[in-house]
Amino acid sequence: MNNLAEILEAILFVSGDSIGKDDILDKLNILEEELDEAIAFLQQKYGTNSGIQVITFHNKIQLCSNSDYAEQVATVLNPIRERKLSKAMLETMAIIAYKQPITRLEVENIRGVNSDYALQNLLKHSLIEVVGRKDALGKPMLFGTTDEFLKRFELKSLKDLPDYNDLMSSIEVLHAQTSNTLYNDFQISEEEEELASLNSEEVFEKSLKLQEEAV
Repeated sequence: MNNLAEILEAILFVSGDSIGKDDILDKLNILEEELDEAIAFLQQKYGTNSGIQVITFHNKIQLCSNSDYAEQVATVLNPIRERKLSKAMLETMAIIAYKQPITRLEVENIRGVNSDYALQNLLKHSLIEVVGRKDALGKPMLFGTTDEFLKRFELKSLKDLPDYNDLMSSIEVLHAQTSNTLYNDFQISEEEEELASLNSEEVFEKSLKLQEEAV
C-alpha cells in the first residue's frame, strides 16, 4: 500500500490511544511485514530526540511522548490529571496495580475501609477493569489494571512500577500538599451519588444491563 507509513501515522494521531496490530492488518488488508516496515519507518523518522515516539507493546502500537521529557510533561500535566483522582482512588489503584488480580474485599482488607466508590470511579476512568472471577464463594469479580493505566502513568509495563511502599508514601505526601486544592475540586454528579449507593460489582452488572438494553 502506498503511503502506508503516513496513513499509520494519521491513524495513531487521531486515535490518541494504542491500536492493536491485528486490527490494522485486518482493516487495511495489509501484510504484517508491510506494517512492521511502516512502524520502523516512523520510529526512524521521529528518532530518539523528537518529542514524539512510536512505541509497540502487547502487540499494539501507539504514538506517545518521549520518555526523556517525562519530567517536564509531568510538571505540567500531573496536577491537571491528579485533580480528577481522590486519595482513595490513588490508594485503591496502587493496591490493584501491585496485587492484581484482586477482589473488592481483598482491596478493602488492605485499605481497612470501604472501597466501592473508588472502584466505581477507577472503572469509569478505564484505569482498571474486571479480568475474571475468583474461584471462591459468590464468585467475586477480580480487578486488574488496563493499558490506559500504563499510558496515563507513562509505564511500558507493570515491571516499571516503583516500590510499593514508596508509592504509597508519595500518595500520602501528595494528598497532604494538595488536600485544600486538587482533591477538593473532585465533584460528584447526581448520577455518581446514585451509583455510590451500590457496590462496584452491582455497578458493573448494572452497566452490562444498560448496554444490553441499548442494543
